[in-house]
Amino acid sequence: MSDRPAATAQAVLQIADAVGALMEGWGFKRNMGRLWTLLYLELRPLSAPEICERLALSSGAVSMLLAELTQWGAVRKTWIVGERREHYEAETSIWKMVSRVFRERELRWIEQAAQSFTSASDIIRADANLDTSEQQRQLMERVAGLVQLAHIGAHLLKSMLEGDSIDTLPLKSIGELATVVNATQADPKKPL
Repeated sequence: MSDRPAATAQAVLQIADAVGALMEGWGFKRNMGRLWTLLYLELRPLSAPEICERLALSSGAVSMLLAELTQWGAVRKTWIVGERREHYEAETSIWKMVSRVFRERELRWIEQAAQSFTSASDIIRADANLDTSEQQRQLMERVAGLVQLAHIGAHLLKSMLEGDSIDTLPLKSIGELATVVNATQADPKKPL
């Protein structure tokens, strides 16, 4: 049972549910967000049975969630003098957790996409020697835009992780150069 007044305990669960929904949208389990939030807002370590009771989850579910959150560095075990049970506390640096996910997951995804785009671009470019149609040229331009998007995305994410300032202009202009070139080729006298 929580040491807090009932209304405050309910408000904490409301916040936990909202964070859980955000986490689910980010590709994690909803209850991972709920459990982390409960620990984050509790201000003292909780045992697994206390977590089960507060979140109305089974001990098996809590055990699996704690293992996953520990793996991501969002939760850590802690011991309380005189207690036999393990207790858990939340990582309180939100940026530390978010940057780890960006570094270990999103950046890897972007880099893998860039490799796939580049490989496909090489194949399309080789076929362009056989097929010089307008459609093939447009396909090459669009794939080049995806390659550029992946490289810019990786650069922006790395810059953000390093705390550098971020210039979004390159991201906004992807594909616009091809549109300007195509418009000029269609009617060189028409103002852009």
